[in-house]
Amino acid sequence: MMTRMQTPVLRRRTVLAVGATGFVLAVTRQGEVFAAEEEGRKYGADSMPGGTVDDPLVFVQIAGDGMVTITAHRVEMGTGVRTSLPLIVADEMEADWSRVKVVQAVADEARYGNQNVDGSRSVRHFMWPMRRVGAAARQMLEAAAAARWSVPVAEVRADRHEVVHARTGRRLGYGELAADAMRQSVPAADRRSLKKAAQFRYIGKDLVHAVDMEDIGRGRAVYGIDQHTKDMVYAVIERPAVLGARLKSRDTEAAMQVPGVLKVVEIPAYRGSPAFQPLGGMAVVAKNTWAAMQGRKALKLEWDASSNDGYDSTEYRKALEKAAREPGKAVRNQGDVAAAWGKAGERQRVAAEYYIPHHAHASMEPPSATVQISEDGKCRIWACVQDPQNALDGVAKVLGIDRSHITLQPLLLGGAFGRKSKADYVTEAAIIANAMRGSTVKVVWTREDDIQHDFYHAVSLERLEAALGPDGMPTSWLHRTVAPTIGSLFDSGAQGEGASEVGMGAINVPYRIPNLRVETGRVPAMTRIGWFRSVYNIPHAYATQCFIAELAHRAGKDHKAYALELIGPARRLDPGEAFSDRWNYSESPKRYPFDTGRLRGVIEAACKGAKWGRKLPKGRGLGLAFCYSFLSYVATVIEVEVNDQGEVRMIAADMAIDCGPQITPERIRNQMEGAVVMGMGIALMSEISFEKGAVKQSNFNDFLVARHNEAPAAIRTHMVNADRLDLPPGGVGEPPLPPVAPAIANAIFAATGKRMRDLPIRKVG
Repeated sequence: MMTRMQTPVLRRRTVLAVGATGFVLAVTRQGEVFAAEEEGRKYGADSMPGGTVDDPLVFVQIAGDGMVTITAHRVEMGTGVRTSLPLIVADEMEADWSRVKVVQAVADEARYGNQNVDGSRSVRHFMWPMRRVGAAARQMLEAAAAARWSVPVAEVRADRHEVVHARTGRRLGYGELAADAMRQSVPAADRRSLKKAAQFRYIGKDLVHAVDMEDIGRGRAVYGIDQHTKDMVYAVIERPAVLGARLKSRDTEAAMQVPGVLKVVEIPAYRGSPAFQPLGGMAVVAKNTWAAMQGRKALKLEWDASSNDGYDSTEYRKALEKAAREPGKAVRNQGDVAAAWGKAGERQRVAAEYYIPHHAHASMEPPSATVQISEDGKCRIWACVQDPQNALDGVAKVLGIDRSHITLQPLLLGGAFGRKSKADYVTEAAIIANAMRGSTVKVVWTREDDIQHDFYHAVSLERLEAALGPDGMPTSWLHRTVAPTIGSLFDSGAQGEGASEVGMGAINVPYRIPNLRVETGRVPAMTRIGWFRSVYNIPHAYATQCFIAELAHRAGKDHKAYALELIGPARRLDPGEAFSDRWNYSESPKRYPFDTGRLRGVIEAACKGAKWGRKLPKGRGLGLAFCYSFLSYVATVIEVEVNDQGEVRMIAADMAIDCGPQITPERIRNQMEGAVVMGMGIALMSEISFEKGAVKQSNFNDFLVARHNEAPAAIRTHMVNADRLDLPPGGVGEPPLPPVAPAIANAIFAATGKRMRDLPIRKVG
């Protein structure tokens, strides 16, 4: 039996729909539904395809020996979600975690609810449904025990894998009650009795390890690229170096002469806008990966010209700068910025531009998918995917079959950061498998494939201007942000950041400035732009957080004190009314107001942890940055050392987060620590650049990421409001990343007096 609690609104593939009721629904970013008018607007999980399901019969099984099996319907990519959500169920149902087994669900949105793991939404959307699942299971066990003893159900209670009759001391284990419990009616949602916070055994405590930890540590974990079947063949694909280029001619004779090569299969170029379609190219199928790679080298392919042949990062930056120095489209406007700027003297005016290049996701496990199509047309898929439904859609479309004929088993993801929401690699595997019926086909992306054919994080130019008053505080603030939009994936002509993109740290700044204006510039996208961990929060936070440090310095004030004065006293702001941010991460502004008190709280916590204001030796500096993203508040203080050669060494990082309820604190600390290391790469060394339409970088020798020996010796995480289970949950996976790069840049200034406005910093000159 299955209970559907919410109704799907739109799938991500639906880009725009104009309704007769007078409001417009549009899919932004990874499927969030943005409504231009309040009428009919839905929030949170209700706005996602599939919504949520809270039926215990879908998620919980109890065996006769008492073993409880909980189905994890969302995939694990390092965030700990495959532990956190089952743990919520187990705690509510009073299960002993040592007698719980977690299994991974297949792709089945109708059965499990939304399975798209991105947007830092897993706990945010499923904390309460999973609590209701656990509570219902507990109540069904209690009802079964009461019936067995012929006593009122009010006289029994579940207690650590048993149901107890307090008056007589009788006890029955969950295994003994399993069959009877299954025959009980599932309590209605409004009749489920949830635990009080003080009754939780596991939530908010560090009592359990991640369910995958031992397998990962012992090398037993099966990631997407580990999938193996007896009759498997392997494929690698030669893709166009320039987006939009199509095959002009092909000579596959030499490739077919390579020992082990079985077949060469053409992958059709995408039609219309890129979306999540394959780029096209030629696949070489072989008995092993090595032979497939050698066959690919032997291909003789010629590509047509593309409209993106002229994409050059140096020239594109000039276009970004030009757009940033001209008036753009106003997306937030209060007061009169131009008048305030005009009244200010030269010394009171501050202007700066910040450049952030493209980035590749570069997860440790490149994309990979395995597909088997039987002679009767049934399709089986094993893949590392963040969004199983999106993968099913792509395969069903290219094969021309109904999704009910496809089974997709999600496997562990060796990192993703948003890349594996776009399942072009699964579609590629399906096309090849269709040409190799009877065999199981694994498509392998090499590291070079991954870096040169990614959905890249947007390059950006951010210009800020502020006029300062007599007290050094800004009387005006102009932020002009220019970047290609993710909307270009679905509409090749789309230019200018959308509502969700400027809603990530550009327009939703809570500063007490009388005249404030945010504008966007228009530039075309000339490669695939995709969401990347924290998305547009990265460039916006980099620019605004560095700029505030510059203003504080110009005012002759301490950075932390200046920031707190700029934010002002604790207050709860409606994002739509205060910032023109009606997107608000697709969450209700009433349930998720912008709470400046919580922002102040993380700044105080991070600074306290780092001992802000202490005297440091020559060459060392502390840098502060903070950000509100994905409905959580994060502040970071980083200590760096810069030697005489200009080399930067990370000494320590203090990260403070207020994300509301904290299910598994250790998993939160993991996310914070990972963000520091990833943020180091963004700040100091990583860059994707283009020349003649093609990516210049190819592997970790020229697309640099932080190594183990470069990580700071100390990363301290400070949990703020850790006991506030009454707060709505915010995100954890993405929010720690945006403040890292500006905190590093501000620390470098503190150490050297040099402003770092271009990323990557590489070396302090």
